[in-house]
Amino acid sequence: MTALLLSGTRIVTPVGVIDDGWLLADDGVILQLGQGLPEPATLAAARGSDDDVEHIVAAGGWLVPGFIDVHVHGALGHETMDGEVDGLAAMAAFYASHGVTSFLATTWTASTDDTLHALDGVARALTELDAGARLLGAHMEGPYLSARRCGAQDSAAIRPADAAEAARFLDTGVVRLMTVAPEVPGNLDLVSECVRRGVTVSAGHTDATYEQVMVAVDRGVRHVTHTFNAMRPLHHREPGLVGAAMTERVLTVEVIADGIHVHPTVLRALYDARGGRGIVLVTDAMRATGMPPGRYPIGDDRSVVLADGAVRLPDGALAGSVLTFDTALRNLAAATGRGPDRLWASASRNAAQVAGVADRKGAIARGQDADLVLLSEDLEVQLTVVEGRVVHRCDREATDQPSGSLPGGAT
Repeated sequence: MTALLLSGTRIVTPVGVIDDGWLLADDGVILQLGQGLPEPATLAAARGSDDDVEHIVAAGGWLVPGFIDVHVHGALGHETMDGEVDGLAAMAAFYASHGVTSFLATTWTASTDDTLHALDGVARALTELDAGARLLGAHMEGPYLSARRCGAQDSAAIRPADAAEAARFLDTGVVRLMTVAPEVPGNLDLVSECVRRGVTVSAGHTDATYEQVMVAVDRGVRHVTHTFNAMRPLHHREPGLVGAAMTERVLTVEVIADGIHVHPTVLRALYDARGGRGIVLVTDAMRATGMPPGRYPIGDDRSVVLADGAVRLPDGALAGSVLTFDTALRNLAAATGRGPDRLWASASRNAAQVAGVADRKGAIARGQDADLVLLSEDLEVQLTVVEGRVVHRCDREATDQPSGSLPGGAT
């Protein structure tokens, strides 16, 4: 693999911003980073005897960890529930063009067979996909939810957790995150089983009271699915899951920052309450993402309509989004007045913890996977790098440097 050198940009790291920074990656891993340009000996050590160094010079902007989307259903006419590797490949390429370097393919409430079909597709894609954003596994959003807070989920297919059925899902080995309604009888036992297996559990599509949420937290719930949506609203005498999301530091909290699911003022309030260390940006994007307005299928016998940037069921209920991750980051920046140096964890590190990959992804540091996004000053994606390989490029802000122009004459 050709080593990669990026220079001429501000690099956002866990310990601060490196102005006029450089970063060197080889074999998919970040080797070194610093200010200015690396010493020739550093480049020579990275090259070995055969490899060249691809040098990309940025025209300013920001280099941040690659975005990680732990709640995304589809794009370009494809969805996880289709169970098709080609569809997941198209999704991965599309996500990468918007700065996403890793994602969890997300299911929805369906029959046992349909869910297993989707998980089998994810399992096959994990071994077959080698381009675009890196597929990490699956997020199961259902079927163990609350019919009262079903949102766009099929209420007829929602059911309490069944140990034998859940074991079949978990035994696929691809589930990294599962959303459940913790107040439903039997679901707490599933929480315990997921924790035992190392699967992160999220509370979502739930009518749980604050007390019920805290019992679930004691059992191991550590995440909240699309905060404010599909849960009982905040009340000053019954704070519910929203109250827990805004106050309990043990919880990471998703938010769909499209300006439709959550008002910018409420988005700012959530940031003020939890800061960049608590929020996890997600898109909840579905099949119509990247597609023109019109009607799109959701399941076998239902459909949604994309119009005016929103996806809705016939009764007007929101049904996922057509949000892209870079737009979500720009919206969060606009709502909070913060820049990438403050928001990077909400786009990367926190999601890496949720997905169980924080030991190698989600931050720019030595030894971490070289999952990177180069952003322009206005936070437009210029370059996406997945494990040291450029998978998306916009030539407006970054250019290749001829190998003969590398520092110290290295070639």
